Amino acid sequence: MILCLDVGSTWTKAALVTPEGELVRTGQHPTTPPEVLRGIDVLRSEVGDGEILACSSAGGGLRLAVVGQERVVSAEAGYRVALSAGAKIVHVSAGPVDVKALRATTPDLILLVGGTDGGDKSVLLHNAAKLARVAVPIVLAGNVEAQPEALELLAKRTVVACPNVLPDVGRLAPEPARRAIREAFLQHVIGGKGLSRGPRFRQLVRAVTPDAVLAGVSRVAAQDREGAVLVVDVGGATTDVYSAVSTVDSEGLERTVALPPDRRTVEGDLGMRWSAPGVVKEALAERLTTEDLTAEAQYRAENVDWLAEDPAVDVKLASFAAILAVRRHLRQVDGQLGPHGAGLLVLSGGVFRHTKDISPIVEALRADPVLRPVLRTAEITVDRDYVLAPVGLLAESGRLEAADRLAKRLG
Repeated sequence: MILCLDVGSTWTKAALVTPEGELVRTGQHPTTPPEVLRGIDVLRSEVGDGEILACSSAGGGLRLAVVGQERVVSAEAGYRVALSAGAKIVHVSAGPVDVKALRATTPDLILLVGGTDGGDKSVLLHNAAKLARVAVPIVLAGNVEAQPEALELLAKRTVVACPNVLPDVGRLAPEPARRAIREAFLQHVIGGKGLSRGPRFRQLVRAVTPDAVLAGVSRVAAQDREGAVLVVDVGGATTDVYSAVSTVDSEGLERTVALPPDRRTVEGDLGMRWSAPGVVKEALAERLTTEDLTAEAQYRAENVDWLAEDPAVDVKLASFAAILAVRRHLRQVDGQLGPHGAGLLVLSGGVFRHTKDISPIVEALRADPVLRPVLRTAEITVDRDYVLAPVGLLAESGRLEAADRLAKRLG
């Protein structure tokens, strides 16, 4: 058996899967910092044991800052790579870096990019010298000819170097940087979040949770279906949106900086509890509603563990959060979901899994004038068994047939 674990800040979720990809049992337990292994051991006894594949977003997940050379090309390239790296992007700068502004965003990791291979070195080297004073691990993914000098400047810092994210104008190479970001997260970030006293937890974790989910979304998109895959995960503090267009013909969509096929955006002001006031504020501003739910939202923000007996307000908040987050995601990725729009929309998060009748949410999504063209033919389903992260963990461990079989539970 294979035990897939997702250790979040609030809940640790488990899925027991056969080697062939059959889901046997699922469970969840409150995450137990400062020793998250206690909650994991409870789930191992309740759900069943096996080879462990784990991901984690506990302790705030991965906060990533992007430092580039100039906005239109290199910083944009770094930002678009970061969209698919499973991180929450907390800072993007172009040109000479403002160290004070960067520090204020408290990143866990810095992605330093700049220049095409053989191009200008000056800004990358200037920024490397400035970042030598910042005690944050760095992924260096800029002009390869400037990297030896940059590494000398960063000699006292933790640095993972990789091939350039933008080796030539118009050619984005995201995979080496994505792998380097994952390596830096596993080796240098997760162990410093105070989640476990020994090395065992760090050794168990294979990915930051959004990266695992994105890998799962990519496997769903790789199946024989028409249209892109959209996933909306509404949580208490944030709403994440993933899109995968791996099976979409991108002919005619070439841009100065091409988009990676799988993307993720994070909306830190949209959520069901901590960020509920942000949902109401934005829903009113974008005229999704004229009903002022400010008082209800504020109560949820101040009582994050409260469970409503009547789900009506939560259903409205979830609808607003999903619509707003997908709108923003489409703006971030230039609306590029291919000629067929979304073929599948997956709703994830506790509010969807625990709401028996999601038809009001589905109707609201389909009726939105911005989303209507994208969702016109989309099948809409709920990830009730929370299998997207396990699908990604299986795929990343090389078990593609098992991952694909588990992914079929989503339709």
